[in-house]
Amino acid sequence: MADLVHWSGRLVNAWIAAGISVTIALALHLALFALLRRVARLSHGDGDDVIVARLCQPARWSMVAVAVSIAAEASTALAQIWDAVARFVVPALIGWMLYSLIQAISAAIDTRAELSSDQVAARSRQTRVTILSRSAGGVIIVITVALMLFNVPAVRSVGVTLMASAGLAALAVGAAAQPALKSLIAGLQMAITEPIRIGDLVTIDNQTGRVEDIRMSYVVIRTGDERRVIVPTSKFLDTTFENWTRVTTGITGLVVLPIKPGHAFSPIRETYMAKIAQCPDWDDRTAALNVAEARVGSVELRLVMSARDPGALDRLRLAMRESMLEWLREEMPDALCDEV
Repeated sequence: MADLVHWSGRLVNAWIAAGISVTIALALHLALFALLRRVARLSHGDGDDVIVARLCQPARWSMVAVAVSIAAEASTALAQIWDAVARFVVPALIGWMLYSLIQAISAAIDTRAELSSDQVAARSRQTRVTILSRSAGGVIIVITVALMLFNVPAVRSVGVTLMASAGLAALAVGAAAQPALKSLIAGLQMAITEPIRIGDLVTIDNQTGRVEDIRMSYVVIRTGDERRVIVPTSKFLDTTFENWTRVTTGITGLVVLPIKPGHAFSPIRETYMAKIAQCPDWDDRTAALNVAEARVGSVELRLVMSARDPGALDRLRLAMRESMLEWLREEMPDALCDEV
């Protein structure tokens, strides 16, 4: 009975010490992040707010763990409980904190990239950060899980056995992980060489669309009709593809307009330049009317135009084709070919 009273008293003291320490830690966390939020609101961009928001939860539980660890120094009973739990909790909290920090920095850079005036450089930076942050996040998760599992005696003994036969284990793991390693290397190579970036307009396997996301093992391409085409990452390094926005963010297209020979081109060119200047989808970069082909019975006029993205270019091409055909019907009806 005396031992029971003794142990119950020690447990009560342990819970009291832990409760006081946790309360102090939560109060400090509340005050600290209130100050950080106030400082973040004073900054011009939203990047600081994103970082503070992402780190709030892992920082709270990390501070609680530190508080319990400090309280365990003064309580033997709490120390015994904490030592059994800490071997799993501490690696998990450290991994969570590092993972959240990487994701917070990545999100902050993405937020600033959206406000950048140089969209080519912003997309390049966003692609690098996205790929590298996901690679680092995957490494952190693997290491964290490994540290937690190696605290289990059975798993540790298996690890020692594998280390004793390191050559065979390396071959087995290498063979099993070959696709994952190939994807990892392809993703890192994609971040360094940048054949594509998030937001680029690409054509691969007769599919054209914007690069919506770049993962370690695949790339998501959003087509003009809102389909998502999933392409293996390694394919962009092994095969030839088209990147329409590698240097600039805009895109250029054309409309072919066949007319009958013998008509002046200057009025048509002047009308085209006047009409495209009034179109909101034109980005003021490129506009020209060129004679592309001259055949018996028809002359092919090529209306060149540019827009900021594929959607705007599609609207611009449709609008200019309709407008120019309507103008030809009213002003130069004899110029219309039977092919139109």
